[in-house]
Amino acid sequence: MFTGATLLITGGTGSFGNAALKRFLDTDIGEIRVFSRDEKKQDDMRKHYRSPKIKFCVGDVRDLQSVKTALFGVDYIFNAAALKQVPSCEFFPMEAVKTNVIGTDNVLTAAIDAGVKKVVCLSTDKAAYPINAMGISKAMMERAFVAKSRTAGNMLICGTRYGNVMCSRGSVIPLFVEQIKAGKPLTITDPGMTRFLMNLDEAVELVLFAFQNAIPGDIMVQKSPACTIGDLAQAAKELFNADNPIHYIGIRHGEKRSETLLTREECLHAADLGNFYRVPADNRDLNYEQYFEQGKTEQVKLEEFTSDNTTRLNIEQIKEKLLTTDFIREELAK
Repeated sequence: MFTGATLLITGGTGSFGNAALKRFLDTDIGEIRVFSRDEKKQDDMRKHYRSPKIKFCVGDVRDLQSVKTALFGVDYIFNAAALKQVPSCEFFPMEAVKTNVIGTDNVLTAAIDAGVKKVVCLSTDKAAYPINAMGISKAMMERAFVAKSRTAGNMLICGTRYGNVMCSRGSVIPLFVEQIKAGKPLTITDPGMTRFLMNLDEAVELVLFAFQNAIPGDIMVQKSPACTIGDLAQAAKELFNADNPIHYIGIRHGEKRSETLLTREECLHAADLGNFYRVPADNRDLNYEQYFEQGKTEQVKLEEFTSDNTTRLNIEQIKEKLLTTDFIREELAK
């Protein structure tokens, strides 16, 4: 499907973009176009990969014209550009709206105009029952691409929703490693807090699964395991043979004690695909009968999927999971 094709990755200098490059560079894909506003990270990637297949475009998803400029000849888009830090989005919520909501709409508008074949938009567990600005903006992003999928003609627009990606930029595991190596206490918000765990390769595979199996408006969810933050910190300490003390700092701005990947309401119409859930779009027309005289009579078929009721990893299993990441293997080798 990707043979000779041109793939554009928005926010392509981030953790997901780098993982996608590693996944595709040795295939027969024609071109991978990295679109982002950070020219320094683009230059670092250019020097690191030194591949003629990679092309770089400086631009910002907030600027429709800059997105349009980058889309000539593009077949497929992975829309990964986002503001993802929960505390910073709490203090600057409109910045999250500009990138996560308006930026996504710009990408889809430009893609439709350019005749792109498929767009996969990356979402997060924080979009389900959102309580913080980042999650609310991502929930709106999901609504935006589902709405756009109804009027996109032959272009397929779909999305993915997943939990914490281990060792991604700004995540807690690199912080733990930094604190361990500096001999500092490990800062933990709440030891009983649970989070889904997946590595970057799994994040890329989820996007590819959506790319190959979704129909317009679908949100694909991977069934990820979870762990407590307390066990995650202990696993990191054991991997590095460290005895750093633990310092409890309390829940930060906008954080939940647990996360949700599939809501109870979505269970009404979601499909269980084995390792994944498919959440289809509600494509009823906008007319008053369907809102006031008709409804959905189905009973809940599935159970909502949260970081509290999924498979719970113990410390040994967390250590095995951590060792699947390049970051941990490289840090242990230093």
